[in-house]
Amino acid sequence: MSQGEAGKDGHGTGSTPRLLAEHQTLVDRLFAESEGYCWKLTRDRFELALERSARKRFCGEPALPKTLEDYLGALHLRDLALASACAEGHPEAWEYFMATYRGYLRASAGAMLRCSATAPAASDLADSLFTDLYGLSEGQPAERSLFRYFHGRSSLKTWLRAVLAQRHVDAIRAGRRFTGLQDEPERARNTRRDAPDSAHPPSPPDPHRERYVTLFTRTLTIALGLLARGDNERLRLYYVEELTLAEIGRKLDEHESSVSRNLERIRRQLRQDVEEALRNNRIAANGSSSEPGLSEEEISLCFEYASEDAPIDLDNLFSPQSQPNPKAGRREP
Repeated sequence: MSQGEAGKDGHGTGSTPRLLAEHQTLVDRLFAESEGYCWKLTRDRFELALERSARKRFCGEPALPKTLEDYLGALHLRDLALASACAEGHPEAWEYFMATYRGYLRASAGAMLRCSATAPAASDLADSLFTDLYGLSEGQPAERSLFRYFHGRSSLKTWLRAVLAQRHVDAIRAGRRFTGLQDEPERARNTRRDAPDSAHPPSPPDPHRERYVTLFTRTLTIALGLLARGDNERLRLYYVEELTLAEIGRKLDEHESSVSRNLERIRRQLRQDVEEALRNNRIAANGSSSEPGLSEEEISLCFEYASEDAPIDLDNLFSPQSQPNPKAGRREP
């Protein structure tokens, strides 16, 4: 990748060195983990995405090699590769994105609008994102895709929902401003003291949020209780006591690599068990089987809401691709 190409994407010019110039082996490894080749994303374009993310995090300043490696390794690499491939306009990426996220966005829009995910209003709100995500400019894909602002620090689902929520709030505020202009003469005659409270309306809460979080928490609690004692202890040491892999290895008489592989195995199994229980209604809110199982979109909302409310990082706990890195000190939350 040339300095000129980096400069074109805002990473720097000849006078602004690339953060990853001396870390090409790391970039190779992260690209392989991202599986960006599945969507025809090139290794160089993926490096540009990593550059954007690193420059956003470190404000363009040099970072210690270990600090940079830990940051990049903790990114949602597969999501970052997908977003980058979509921004490039690759059909394979867009087909996967539409199949995977369109239903989720409509379910999220329905929750915000307090209506069904299939309602026209929910579809309109969700689908309104696609033009900006594609980055249309006079009918052609452009460098202005909204995906350029995704840096992989959160999951793509969490980021998309945040963007959708902001768009919904902006629409509400725009409507209020329009109504305010129409009613200005009347307000001048009847000054209201409660105007500041209604000037910035909050995003309507999802009425099902509490139910989803309750279902998820109860399901996860039972799934954790069914783990073997050793597996439960591994999770406790890593997520509660926040020990490093080396520290856990010394306590359990295991090598660091064995601790890492076991944690990955436990995470995969937990996610499968929780998803299956929610899908098949093995854990109902009232302890019975009177309610139907959740849809895939509802299960996604369960994980998202719980990750926002829970004291542990559920994105890392349940990410099949998360590989904890050995650290000299205590792990960062």
